[in-house]
Amino acid sequence: MPPRVDLARHGLQHASVLGRQLDLFSGRGLPGSDEVAARVEPARLVPSDLDDATLVAVLPEARLANCRALCEEAGRRRLTAAVPALEALCQRFKGFGVEHAVPEQIAALRGLVAIRTHEAGVAVARFITGNVVQGPALYEAVRAAAIIGCRLPPGFSLKLLRHNDPRVRAAACRCTQLHAEVIPLLLDLLDDLHGTVAFAAACALGRAGRVEARPMLTRLLREGPTAEAIDAVSSVADEDCIVQLGRIARTNVELSAAAIDALDAIDNPRAQAIAETLHGPA
Repeated sequence: MPPRVDLARHGLQHASVLGRQLDLFSGRGLPGSDEVAARVEPARLVPSDLDDATLVAVLPEARLANCRALCEEAGRRRLTAAVPALEALCQRFKGFGVEHAVPEQIAALRGLVAIRTHEAGVAVARFITGNVVQGPALYEAVRAAAIIGCRLPPGFSLKLLRHNDPRVRAAACRCTQLHAEVIPLLLDLLDDLHGTVAFAAACALGRAGRVEARPMLTRLLREGPTAEAIDAVSSVADEDCIVQLGRIARTNVELSAAAIDALDAIDNPRAQAIAETLHGPA
């Protein structure tokens, strides 16, 4: 009978190592220390306990276990110094995410949105123009660009405005440069089958002073006003729009200030008269 192997004497409590069956006759022995370390989940960090410099230092190589919380903390602090680190984190996964969004890239993008500085917008624009993000994450990147307020060059905007995903088309309307090449496509999008895209195109055209957007913007003011529609209509407003803005200013507490600002910006005697009544006595 072969001698009994005393596992305890060799420091082994089970006949398996890290979930793999132990083969005493393989000649391979136990996994090396580097292999074991690679399989051990890193300890979770507590982002709020890190100072700014340490937080920035750990972001580029953040593991999935810590990534979201670290990016959220950088955003919560609006840490401009973290922008290059968040960009490096996102760049780390370039070429991935064709079918499924990469969680680390999504976390980095949301961190940049929270920071919302010019530098953050430039980083997001580089992700889009450099094809760093693709597949499902592309919407998150274009949406981030729209929220931060950066403007994408016409060449890339045209591709995004023709994208199969209506969410990408709508977000692209909000962050495209209003260039002569882009305007015809925005006009076509007024008839997009997805209302969110047509609405976004109308707002973009309104900001460009194109009267073709007026019918849709007027309907939006009447049926479902938003701050975006109010801002866009001030450049193309007619009498009907002015009346609708006055009604919103009087009846919609949340949008009243935006409507009054729009009336102030309209070069029309009736708009000025309504605005004066809304401002009240000096």
